[in-house]
Amino acid sequence: MSTPRAVGYLRRDISGEHQPWHETGIRSVASRTGYTLCKTVALSGTADDPIAQLIDTVRRSRAEAVIVPTLEHVGGEVPERLLREVTEVIPVDNPHQSIARWPLAALLAPPDRDRRPDPHTTNAKPRQ
Repeated sequence: MSTPRAVGYLRRDISGEHQPWHETGIRSVASRTGYTLCKTVALSGTADDPIAQLIDTVRRSRAEAVIVPTLEHVGGEVPERLLREVTEVIPVDNPHQSIARWPLAALLAPPDRDRRPDPHTTNAKPRQ
């Protein structure tokens, strides 16, 4: 079984002279969190729709995560259109606060007992 893939992403105008350090941090977090880093995308602040370019790279590389130096590199908060493509966005400055597609609480919540079972996906009989 292969390890999940990640793409690193940073904005050169935000990283400035710290870009080499940010790239090292991205590689380190990928390794520590069990991802294979397949590419790091470094774009300027004047790039046309940098998030669309990132999403294109994510799709081509079949990545499950994006690792950024800080959330500032994706505009301060993770765009929904990016979370539709990856399972999580991990900031290097606080990797324990990764932004997941689904909040952990939603995954661990008990099932809604009033919800009718789907007869196409379960053995349960539909309620009358």
